[in-house]
Amino acid sequence: MNIFVGNLSAQTTEKQIESLFTPFGEVKSVKIITDNYTRRSRGFAFVEMPESTHAQSAIEKLNNTNLNEQSMTVNEARPKTTSENSGRNRY
Repeated sequence: MNIFVGNLSAQTTEKQIESLFTPFGEVKSVKIITDNYTRRSRGFAFVEMPESTHAQSAIEKLNNTNLNEQSMTVNEARPKTTSENSGRNRY
């Protein structure tokens, strides 16, 4: 299951996130999303856990908890959607 982790501070590392999720079960991957130009954190990450029951438990226990003085949002990741008005195909 892919998990969205939001409202992360710029100092948060993938290792810190992994250590938070590991007690709930196997963590397959952690990816902090960065800005393409500055390479700085965009304040959110994705955690992949192969066992959905473990992932669900992690979501329930970690949502609204603090990491680096920020209250994290943790929930099941939703597929990326595109909008007609996204502005990506402007001329």
